[in-house]
Amino acid sequence: IKKLITSIFTENEVCVMEGGVETSTRLLELPFNHIFFTGSPQVGKVVMLAAAKTLASVTLELGGKSPTIVDETADVNLAAKRIVMGKWINAGQTCIAPDYVLVHASRKDELEKALLKNIQEFYGKNPSESSDYVKLVNERHTNRMLQYLEDAALKGARVIGGKSDINHNYVQPTVVTDVPLDCELMQQEIFGPILPITVFQNLDEAVKLINSKEKPLGLYVYSKSEKNINYILNNTRAGNSCVNHNAMNYFNVNLPFGGSNNSGIGKAHGFYGFEAFSNARAVYRQHIPGATDFLAPPYKKWKEKIIELTVKYF
Repeated sequence: IKKLITSIFTENEVCVMEGGVETSTRLLELPFNHIFFTGSPQVGKVVMLAAAKTLASVTLELGGKSPTIVDETADVNLAAKRIVMGKWINAGQTCIAPDYVLVHASRKDELEKALLKNIQEFYGKNPSESSDYVKLVNERHTNRMLQYLEDAALKGARVIGGKSDINHNYVQPTVVTDVPLDCELMQQEIFGPILPITVFQNLDEAVKLINSKEKPLGLYVYSKSEKNINYILNNTRAGNSCVNHNAMNYFNVNLPFGGSNNSGIGKAHGFYGFEAFSNARAVYRQHIPGATDFLAPPYKKWKEKIIELTVKYF
């Protein structure tokens, strides 16, 4: 990125600063007009606190546990293919990845089989040898995934997959079923190649579970029922939503992209990105004598009547 940017822009137009926490901390001490941050909600709070010192405005593109609902009317095979694509691209290390699946009890077995079938079609029987499946970003992140799996297994979940190679930061695409709601997989944003699945009997259960958590960045619905789709959209809150797909809203520049509360503040992409980095300045210019010139004190009776009419109708 730095090589590309420096080949196009001068430093006073666009400047890339490389570094980690120390560099970010120093940058946040500067009096920016606006700060756009992409990352975790935890760090987003740090950025917002720093911005408050100079009253800089912020756009926070964060993350969260983005749910995927598969109801009893859904095309399960199509849903599975799209979920696998959205979940395991970049080994789940995207903020818009489906974080967990809520499936109607009547379609659970069918969905599980379809997910495993598509994983194998995408990445082969041994994803570690696939050139289309990537490794995790570092050892710490890999260990976090393994801890999630260990915690889920100890609490009675069924882990399908889970093979790993800590030396190469590899964790295979893994589906976890019969997931207790108190396990870490259902409490923390996964941001990795593990997909927990839990079942519901009716939409009220699914909506209640979603609303018990922080507002997600994305919410994905697979259904053929307009009634069910509308019920879910009208009774939940998320930064973005997709119906019968996942994450595709991100690639449509005509749609605003961003979170809601814990998953982000403000919107970007296309016009909305231009707007995020702008601060509209209103300019009013008077060219001819205006009506207000005649309404200056002293307030005689005729002036009071005009003022009353102005307040009433404008």
